[in-house]
Amino acid sequence: MEKDDSLNVLGGSLALCGSDPVTGFFRDGHCNTCAADQGSHTVCAVMTDEFLAYSKYVGNDLSTPRPEFGFQGLKAGDSWCLCAGRFLQAHDEGCAPKVHLAATHKRALEIVPLQVLEEHALQN
Repeated sequence: MEKDDSLNVLGGSLALCGSDPVTGFFRDGHCNTCAADQGSHTVCAVMTDEFLAYSKYVGNDLSTPRPEFGFQGLKAGDSWCLCAGRFLQAHDEGCAPKVHLAATHKRALEIVPLQVLEEHALQN
């Protein structure tokens, strides 16, 4: 699998999203993507209790540890590469987490408008 260009939504180099726990489709800490990434795990989001509860409610439990998959479970404050569609869904429901724009892959823009991402951007 070849990674798509590692550029962020701002046009710069894709920054690290998270290494504890290690995130990303390639589990390299970056929200890199490729054609095989059907979910477009491209939005670098900082988890909140509200979003984790919402995600579990809609069928994607990110907070429960799954040791058989080497997954420790996420908690508020963890950075994670979210599927762009799930982020947009959470935005529409009013519970989207904050986003690290420099670590969000440009391919997220195929699903989420830049203005929506900017509304949820972390303040540096």
